[in-house]
Parts: sequence; C-alpha cells; structure tokens
Amino acid sequence: MSNVVGIAGARRSAAAALCRHGELVAFCEQERVTRQKHVGLVAGALPREAVECVLAVGDAGGASVTYAAAEDEIVLPVGAAAVRCDHHFAHAVTAFCSSPFDEAAVLVCDRHSPGEVTAWRGTGERLHPVELESRGEGLARKYSDVVNAFGLTPGAEEFRFEILAELGDRNRPPAGLDEDPYGLRAAKHLAQAVHDLLGAGGGADASMRAAIAAAVQRSLAAELVEFARRVRETVATENVCLAGGLFFNSFLTTAVARAGIFKRTFVPVNPGNAGVAAGAAVAASRAPGEEGLPRPRRPWSPFLGPEYSPEGIKAVLDNCKLSYEFLRDDLIVERTVDALKRGRLVGWFQGRMEWGARALGNRSILASPIAPFTSENLNRFLKHRPSYRSYSVSICAEQRSRFFDGPESSDYMEFEYDVFDPGKFCGLLPALGRRCRVQTVGSDPAPFRRLLEAFGQATGIPALVNTSFNGFSEPMVCSPRDAVRVFYGTGLDLLVIGNFLVKK
Repeated sequence: MSNVVGIAGARRSAAAALCRHGELVAFCEQERVTRQKHVGLVAGALPREAVECVLAVGDAGGASVTYAAAEDEIVLPVGAAAVRCDHHFAHAVTAFCSSPFDEAAVLVCDRHSPGEVTAWRGTGERLHPVELESRGEGLARKYSDVVNAFGLTPGAEEFRFEILAELGDRNRPPAGLDEDPYGLRAAKHLAQAVHDLLGAGGGADASMRAAIAAAVQRSLAAELVEFARRVRETVATENVCLAGGLFFNSFLTTAVARAGIFKRTFVPVNPGNAGVAAGAAVAASRAPGEEGLPRPRRPWSPFLGPEYSPEGIKAVLDNCKLSYEFLRDDLIVERTVDALKRGRLVGWFQGRMEWGARALGNRSILASPIAPFTSENLNRFLKHRPSYRSYSVSICAEQRSRFFDGPESSDYMEFEYDVFDPGKFCGLLPALGRRCRVQTVGSDPAPFRRLLEAFGQATGIPALVNTSFNGFSEPMVCSPRDAVRVFYGTGLDLLVIGNFLVKK
C-alpha cells in the first residue's frame, strides 16, 4: 500500500502518521494544530486537522489513502480502505522499526490489552510474540492506580507523580533498587498500600508524600527490571526496545538501561498511545498476506512534523507587523549565544517539528545553565511552575561523559543521568538534584548542534537548558504564528525562527 495513515489516541493525545511505501514520512498530534492540549478523538470522527497536516507534509493530499488503527474505539471512515491491528503489536512496531537495531527484545507495558505486559522478539523484518508466564496485574496499571491514590489523574498527571518522586530522592545518596523501606513489594495491592501509607503519614505532609512516591518508583523499577531479566533469559539478544506509556517515566527507563541486563536500551521518541499511529501505519503498509515488516535502513527521524519556508515565515512576521532581522546562519548563532550568555530566554524554532512529547532542538525554549536565576526565570515568569521544578539539559553527545554519568546516549531525552558537579550548572540550582534528564545531541538537528558547539566555545559548557516551546498549559508550538503568539504572551526575550531574529 503506497499511502497509509495511522490513527491513534482515541481517548487522549489523538495523532495521525503517514507511511509511504513502508517508510514513515510524517507524524502530527492533533493538539499541535488545534491548540487543545491532550485532545482525544471525537466519537466516530478522525483527527481531521492532524490527518490533513501529515498528508500535506507528505505531499499526498490528492492520493488514495488506506487508514489504519490499533484501538477498538477508533471508528474508521465508512467506505474507505481500512486495516486494524493488535494494539501491543503496533506499539512493538513503533519501538522496533524506529530503533537502530537489527535484532532486539521488545517490552510493551500499557493498560490497553488484557495482559497489559507483553514481550516480542524482533529480527530483521519480523516481530514474534514471546510467551511468558502470566504476570497478573500489569505494571502500567499499577502505576496508574498509584497515581490515582496520590489524588492525581492517570495519564494526564502522571508526570506530576514523577516530579514528586524526584523530590523524595533528591537528598538521598544513590539508592539501590532493592531498598524497600515501606514494604511495598510485599503488598498484595500496591495502590491500597500506598493509600494506607498516605493516610498514616498525613496527606498534607509534602515530604512524606514525596518519600512514598520515591519508594513506589523504586519498587516498580525493581519489578520492571526483574521482568526485563526474564525476557532476556528467553530472547538471546543484547538489545531491548521499550514501548507503552509507562516509558514516558525516565526513572523507569533509566533503571532498565542501568541494570546491565541488555547492552543497549532504546525508547522511541513517542512511546505512548499517540505513537501507536506510526506502528499501525507501518504494520498496515504490508501487502495482504505478507508477514514481514517494512524495515527502512535508518531509524525514523524524531522530526516528522511540518516545516516552514523562509517566505512563509516572513509572511507571518509581516502580517503581524513585527520588526525583525534576517541573518546568515553564523550570525544567528552568534547573536543567540550572546543573548544566552546574558541570561536571556530564547524561543528557538527551526526545521520540522518533533513528533515526541519532548523538545529536541526544533521547537525549544533555551536558556543558559550557568546564568544566574535561570531556574527561577523559567519557573516563575515563563512556565508558571513551582520553584522546585527542574529542567532538562541538552549537550553535545561527545561531551556528555565530562558532566554526566549514565547511559551512553539519550537522543530523545529518555534517560536520567547523575550530575558529576551540580555546581557547574549553577543556573539550575537549587532545583537541580543529583540526577538530571539529558538529551545527547549528535549531528542532527544541525542548527541546534551548531548552537551548542558555539555556546560551549564561548563558555566552556557545551550544554543548554532545553524545554518545550509552549505557553502556560498548552501544547508545543507548531507554526510560526504559534511561536509569535507565545513569544509575545510570555517572558521570552528573543525569538529565533529560521534565520529570522525577533526582539521585543
């Protein structure tokens, strides 16, 4: 099938992906174009704006299209060519086909299927299920139930639980996964045990809540590592791919990577339900009766959203009646580095939009990790977050080992690292703990890489604070008009959009 559009996110984070001749060429979440955060599907309807976006990006607006889905709740168009596939299989396809591996074990953890936890063996162009003993309650289900016990909304607020757990671990020495101070691992029902602990410790006691959250995370990580060990005993490979919404939690992904069970651990740029749109599209692109999977020779790019020409950007800036400069690449980098050195907050908009949840250098808000008050400026004036919220750091890949200890690479900001000397990142203190989520940047995206190199040459620290380019409680920006609106509606000091530089 030449053009297949995968649809995902029936309840939350609806998305569309376009696969052409077996290769993923475009991806867009509905929220990016409608500006409604985490929006799911309207019953019986497709995410029309996201579908139109990927067809335009893939230059397939007038072509015949087959639709694919891996969620029973999704209603595909009547009369259109349509394919359905197993939800966990689509997760596994997203993880394995976007990885750099020719062979790997694939672990899928979410709340969608009856088993909730599955394992797969990927070899070349094949994915086979791995039979394991029944595990009962799935890890993702346990995680969501615990989040609910903390009074947070599963899915939408799971990141808040991760932040709370980070606070509980911040002042601890490096902890082993075997530590279980509250006896949580022996509890028959983890969520009930947590509920009882919160009641005993006093729900209003923030430090107690944080300590319990940290203990829960360590307990879940230990269980996950044990499951990974069982899979490794069955699948003879040094590589593992992790798929499912559970693996947005970087503490858990890091636990698997650091356990040493597998030599290399890969997490796709969008491991959650939205990312299933990609797996469904690729799986459905097989010819009828064909067993193999399309397997591009290179991993999928994390930048599969729309991009905008200089002419298109200029038209938006002119329409908004803005003053701007159009500069050469080297001058754009020079002026941006100068602003960052002076502690300015920069909106950085380049190339094709990321299709994952985290900014990776094309739709980013950037700041200096060594400028005074960076953390305070980001939390108080830009993101409207509590003062304890920390931020991720992007660094030139070959320089990572000078500053951070952890997995060899973290291209999609999927792992946490121990910070050798937190004092070197004084701009992030006191929010910076002993651990930090890190993105290691190779040659792509090229403009961001050049900026990191230039900032390193100017300051000795080839790293920048990197958070998503968005306003308070809204999705990452997609278009130049989105970027201009956020720039003027927040405390950003400078907007770099392609080769255009806009100041207030």
